Amino acid sequence: MGEHIARLKALSREEVPAELKPETYFDFRGHPFAHEALFRRPDANSVYGAILVIGDYASRWLRETIEARRAGPKGLRVLRGSAPHAACQVVGQFEAIVEEGAVFLPGRLVGSRKEGVCYTVYVEAGATVIGTDLYLDAGDIYVGSGTSLEGGVGIKGPTIIGKNCEIRQGAYLRGNCILGDGCTIRGELKNVVLMDRANFPHPSYLGDSVCGYMTHFGNQATAANLGIYEGVREPASRQSIKVRVGGRAYDLGSPKMGICMGDFSQVGCNAVTDPGTFLKPYTIVYALTRVNKGFYGPREVLKNKPMEHGVIERAPLEPLQ
Repeated sequence: MGEHIARLKALSREEVPAELKPETYFDFRGHPFAHEALFRRPDANSVYGAILVIGDYASRWLRETIEARRAGPKGLRVLRGSAPHAACQVVGQFEAIVEEGAVFLPGRLVGSRKEGVCYTVYVEAGATVIGTDLYLDAGDIYVGSGTSLEGGVGIKGPTIIGKNCEIRQGAYLRGNCILGDGCTIRGELKNVVLMDRANFPHPSYLGDSVCGYMTHFGNQATAANLGIYEGVREPASRQSIKVRVGGRAYDLGSPKMGICMGDFSQVGCNAVTDPGTFLKPYTIVYALTRVNKGFYGPREVLKNKPMEHGVIERAPLEPLQ
């Protein structure tokens, strides 16, 4: 008889083990997060459950917040399907709402070409959008005050960007993205939450993940979000990720997950984590380290030290002929 595997989504919040609860990873009292409600939803019984509903939460928040702001600040500049300046390329239907004091000079605005479908980009006062490509064909986009979107950035909705963020040239936010305040981004993001002061400032990829307060990815660090063997299966036959906690197996309910990083965790340069990796607060991954799926920390250092442990072979350089 095979081992019983618990379906995580079928458990009550009380039945979920501590290793899969948001409070194990994030201190919302010490570091309040504007989107803590994502982790309190009835359909998000675990930290992984929250990853599965990022898109739905973001879409609802955007719709409700934009409607509330539409009736709030004075001096709103509203554009519907028209270019904000002569050099901007425009396709399809969209709406742009720009508060007084914001700089809004995007490179492209790509709206929906479906009849009756129109999404909105809302830009708060003090934000700067210069040369950015905004894709409003699948969801709304919100840009908080003090945030800078540089030229060469691509953003697809639904995406929420907090205040005082730096979105650097080359960044690509592919939708279902929620960024807190004070984030620095240059990599490619998809279906992720980055809480306040989280940094993903170098080229790489992060998908289906949640990263807590002041977390950091080094240059070229990445979190794989689909198992290497699952990638050769047809999507309909892919197997969901399973993890072990306290000797019991849990089925996460989906084949895709990147990483869950607790507050202040770090992943060093050129490190890679397997799908289904959970780092509790203050967990440090050394550069060039490969981390198997599972649970690590808190306050733990994961090291790959080939020079110290003889993994690297050293040989003399023979004279060249």
